[in-house]
Amino acid sequence: MVHIIEREVKTRGQGDVKDVTPEVVAAVEESGLTDGLVTVFVAGSTAGMTTIEFEPGAVADLDRAFEQIAPRHADYRHHLRWGDDNGSSHVRAAILGPSLSVPLKDGVPVLGTWQQIVLVEFDTRPRARKYIIQLLGE
Repeated sequence: MVHIIEREVKTRGQGDVKDVTPEVVAAVEESGLTDGLVTVFVAGSTAGMTTIEFEPGAVADLDRAFEQIAPRHADYRHHLRWGDDNGSSHVRAAILGPSLSVPLKDGVPVLGTWQQIVLVEFDTRPRARKYIIQLLGE
């Protein structure tokens, strides 16, 4: 059986990280599935999904790492083409990726004790992000 649920979260712009674990857990409970796979996908080319220990230090470390990999104020050809300032956003999102799949066992996502599912905003402005929770299983 397949269940698809769409959710939305408002972000503050580049570096904002939102814990969506409670929404994913609620979607699993709502589906009634016990075993399978849950995939979380963010629609858009300037955000990504991953897991992290969702605490201020780890979130700041993640933001700092992305700033070193794709600095916000570097020169990007994307800026020349579109006259905007979010070239770093596209590069960061492409590196992280838009989706995450987590096994589902006994009616709960299989996550580590300190592991949460997060949406990472890379765009340089606040956004209302749509993300999809897709559950496949029995």
